Amino acid sequence: MQFTKMIFGAMVLAAGWVAFAQELPTLPEVSVSATRVERDNMDLPGSIDTVDRRAIREANPQVNLSEVLNRVPGVAVQNRQNYAQDLQISSRGFGSRSAFGVRGIRLIADGIPATMPDGQGQAANFNLSSAQRIEVLRGPFSSLYGNAAGGVVQIFTADGPPEPTFTTSALAGSYGTWKLGAQYGGQHGPLNAIVDVSRFATDGYRDHSSARRDTANAKLRYDLGSAGRLTLVLNALDQPETGDPLGLTAAQVAQNPRQAVSNAYLFNTRKSITQSQAGMTYEVNLAGGHSLQARAYIGDRQVTQHLAIPVAVQNAPTHSGGVVDLDRGYGGVGLRWTHEGQIVARRFTVSAGVDHDRMEERRRGFINNNGITGSLKRNEDDTVTNTDFYTQAEWQVLPNLSLLAGLRHSRVSFESRDYFIAGINGDDSGAVDFVRTTPAIGATFRLSPVMNIYANAGRGFETPTFAELAYRSGGATGLNFALKPSNSLHRELGVKALTGERGHVNVALFRIDTRDEIVVNSAAGGRTDFRNASGTRRNGLEVAWQQRYGAGFESALAWTLLDAKFRQPFTSGTPPTTVAAGNRLPGVAANLFYGELVWRHAASGFHAGVELRHSGQVFVNDQNSEAAAAYTVGNLRAGFAQRGKGWRLTEFVRVDNVTDRAYIGSVIVADNNGRFYEPAPGRALMAGVTVEVIY
Repeated sequence: MQFTKMIFGAMVLAAGWVAFAQELPTLPEVSVSATRVERDNMDLPGSIDTVDRRAIREANPQVNLSEVLNRVPGVAVQNRQNYAQDLQISSRGFGSRSAFGVRGIRLIADGIPATMPDGQGQAANFNLSSAQRIEVLRGPFSSLYGNAAGGVVQIFTADGPPEPTFTTSALAGSYGTWKLGAQYGGQHGPLNAIVDVSRFATDGYRDHSSARRDTANAKLRYDLGSAGRLTLVLNALDQPETGDPLGLTAAQVAQNPRQAVSNAYLFNTRKSITQSQAGMTYEVNLAGGHSLQARAYIGDRQVTQHLAIPVAVQNAPTHSGGVVDLDRGYGGVGLRWTHEGQIVARRFTVSAGVDHDRMEERRRGFINNNGITGSLKRNEDDTVTNTDFYTQAEWQVLPNLSLLAGLRHSRVSFESRDYFIAGINGDDSGAVDFVRTTPAIGATFRLSPVMNIYANAGRGFETPTFAELAYRSGGATGLNFALKPSNSLHRELGVKALTGERGHVNVALFRIDTRDEIVVNSAAGGRTDFRNASGTRRNGLEVAWQQRYGAGFESALAWTLLDAKFRQPFTSGTPPTTVAAGNRLPGVAANLFYGELVWRHAASGFHAGVELRHSGQVFVNDQNSEAAAAYTVGNLRAGFAQRGKGWRLTEFVRVDNVTDRAYIGSVIVADNNGRFYEPAPGRALMAGVTVEVIY
């Protein structure tokens, strides 16, 4: 019944926009590259949304993706108010169970992967201050990026401006939050450069949640003329001693949502991160419509995290301790060939490529003796690699019909070598390979000069991460190599229409069937093990609409309906409990809405806007025994801009959660202590200023 309502709603929306769009002039093309084909978004058979530079920068602190991605339908980004655990990002429900970091979604920065071969990624090194745009791809064409591509989020750093420009910025806000930044960009002959550095700090909304984050991002592009173009991207992150307040039970939230649990103080739960990365891409156009693109990158990430696990539990012979120490090196190479030509006088583009990525980490565990690092409990080398081959073709079959198809063959290999062998804690070394081939195909039909309809279908897969392979059920030693990848079948119908020269709308209706969905089996004593559930189904409707009106008004809307459920019953946990068919997937809201209305006065450089965000109820476990309630919050923002010869000054102020609504901002799926909830802040004020000087 719910899916039928979605279909009916999509038909009504499409019919209304057909009537509206037919009488209006068209917008200029909006080019995107999310499907590896540089095309107007209207002509691509998939769900792709772009967040532009103005939306990223205007009246935002430019710290977290949660500031801007809520305007993309199908995507949920939760700021956990816990910088020790990073953001929660999910796309059409993929990635919603992640307890830390981002999984199930591919993250890419300037063509360089920010997701490891096992599917685990981090968004903290995404630099919003220097971003030109963010592209978000959902649906089956995501699988052309490989393992765990339930969606793809790509960030593109801006080019330096034509003239040398120095920018400084400062902001301050509630809960001891502040940020200072500096940026330089310019064109120097064939070299274009942009360099951005910043320091962000906060006391945190909750107790024991203070954080400091130093970031640096640089992009250097050298024009070699007919020999091509070389781009070097460098970034670094330093985030020391970040407090982790842990989740709260429902009773603790009711008592004091800003508190940290006692164990957070007893074990001084915290995380320190340092990361540095360098990447290079080379692009060259060859004769006859051929082109090549090559990439190479290398990086290092070090993490030390103190967890809250009773010392008696940590002392068990097979336990890995309460201090995680990671020293990770990673890198990869890729090569893609593209040819643009014609078949029977119709445009035809084909590309083929290979990607190889590798992650090596020394993982050690120690006793957390009430906040002090104790004896060694774990010592191993973990390696995961992927080697993928892919091909993709686009053909303009008829003047109003185009086809896009692709195929990717992936091999993901895991290997662990155990060096901590003591007593009954035996050698837990092991290795496993996962191999999958994922096809995707789509068609776009131009119904009128201002409206296209499209359809697509494809397969995807998602391997376990190393963290999910770490433990077997029942306390048994060794890696959980019985855990299988999940496999999904995606189908989608969509409409893309131009609503005049100043607006556009996208509507997508989709169904995703997944078998062997990876779910939490049990969580106890700081150990979480996973299993494969029976099949799941995700039925969804997404609507994105942006429009500019007369008199300086403009609006944006993103609406998602997602019916995500288990299709068959299964058992999990110790002792085993039954998860009923029809239960909703935890961590997934059935209804998401974002809307904004902005007024601009061009002559004075003033703008003011109101934002409204709604999230439906979110269950916290597979049994659906508890849930975070639905909520609606409103935000206000305003800003000024002044210009002079060789300078520009902008100021902004924003108030988030203007009604001071108490609500749960994110949940920790299947937490073994029942501490599922991470409360969001009440009313919060922020103000900032930016100064640009052009030399």
